[in-house]
Amino acid sequence: MAKQKTRYVCNECGYESPKWMGRCPGCDAWNTLVEEVVTKAPERRASIAAGGASPAMLSEIAAKDEMRKRTGLSELDRVLGGGMVPGSLVLVGGDPGIGKSTLLLQVCGGLAGEDAPVLYVSAEESTAQIKMRADRMQVAPDTLYLSAENNMEAAFEHVQRLKPHVLIIDSIQTMYTSRLTAAPGSVSQVREATAMLLEYAKKSGTTVFIVGHVTKQGSIAGPRVLEHMVDTVLYFEGDHHHAYRVLRAVKNRFGSTNEIGVFEMTDRGLSEIPNPSAMLLTGRTVDAPGSAVICSMEGSRPVLMEVQALVSPTAFGMPRRMATGLDHNRLVLLAAVLEKKAGLHLGTHDIYLNAAGGLKVDEPAVDLAIIAAIAGSLRETPIPHDTVVMGEVGLTGEVRGVSRVPARIQECRKLGFKRCVIPADNLKNLPVPEGLKVAGVRSVSEFMDTVFPK
Repeated sequence: MAKQKTRYVCNECGYESPKWMGRCPGCDAWNTLVEEVVTKAPERRASIAAGGASPAMLSEIAAKDEMRKRTGLSELDRVLGGGMVPGSLVLVGGDPGIGKSTLLLQVCGGLAGEDAPVLYVSAEESTAQIKMRADRMQVAPDTLYLSAENNMEAAFEHVQRLKPHVLIIDSIQTMYTSRLTAAPGSVSQVREATAMLLEYAKKSGTTVFIVGHVTKQGSIAGPRVLEHMVDTVLYFEGDHHHAYRVLRAVKNRFGSTNEIGVFEMTDRGLSEIPNPSAMLLTGRTVDAPGSAVICSMEGSRPVLMEVQALVSPTAFGMPRRMATGLDHNRLVLLAAVLEKKAGLHLGTHDIYLNAAGGLKVDEPAVDLAIIAAIAGSLRETPIPHDTVVMGEVGLTGEVRGVSRVPARIQECRKLGFKRCVIPADNLKNLPVPEGLKVAGVRSVSEFMDTVFPK
């Protein structure tokens, strides 16, 4: 009997090697090469392009608007760019137990009024388990079909018979195809199963959702090529100790990647939160030193949130700098700006920074809020509770302008804030709502005098 040939494939980047190596040459990751048996190449599939692959001139191609379909969840529709696009392949990732299956089951409930059926293929749970969850969530659409199947060929037999307009695969790492002898979850199986679903979605116009597991680092498990193959990649974020969940798009061929959807996990499933600002400011302590409110833009949505800082004398020779929900490198940079331009002595103090509510913020407009929170904690001086600060800070201490200021101050006015401190460059032709005072600053020193008057 001939000896079987083997190869080693990286779980992270898909790099193939004839021998095992501790470190992948493709992505420099350690212990990611997995052994696979080399089999005969599968038969080549037909092209997914309808009408052949002959080239056509750009001017001769008829442009058409994609007819989007609503999912029944407005927060999910926002992240998708306005709804589901027929023929799209959507990857939903997140930590185990975060609510991925619950979200997709609620999507099935929102499509109950459609004429075409919805097929939910679960390779991890039985149909009885899904039925129990649906009863608890009070989701019982007449057009929903369940299948506990992990073989791709058997699943496509159900698809050809039912012809659903929405197909859900939960999860892609547990599906396998008989064309390959590798184990389910291997690089080749995940790649081949996704390619089959992509081909079917483009040919039939069916919207396909696939659930993907995540690694300890928080990225989608399997090769990175999986994210390149799909049309949209959604990440479901949240802390298991909190009820709030954030759905974020990191790739979207049919919409923006800056939008977020906010949900609350309840005993009857996910509940939408149309006003995240009120949720993020819940429990905020009034007139507490080290607290500042920032209005951040998440796509087209302005979101108010609290930035907290704790500055205390260090007990060691090297002061600590820690940030949760904010960029650690930005914290170190702004601490140096405060030392040089504002005269604050932070070299003998630890600085702990936190974005309250569990939301991650990485836009430059949060710089002034970080500076205000650090200075307030060091001086034990609170910022007025009805004040919102926003602006980018440069290394020379200047305050630079930010985008979408009118939408930001409208959100501040709606939630009852009376004063906004913004960059002076944004004051030009700025419509100020009634009952709201807006102050412009050009430097960090001017900002300190405005927020902490002597």
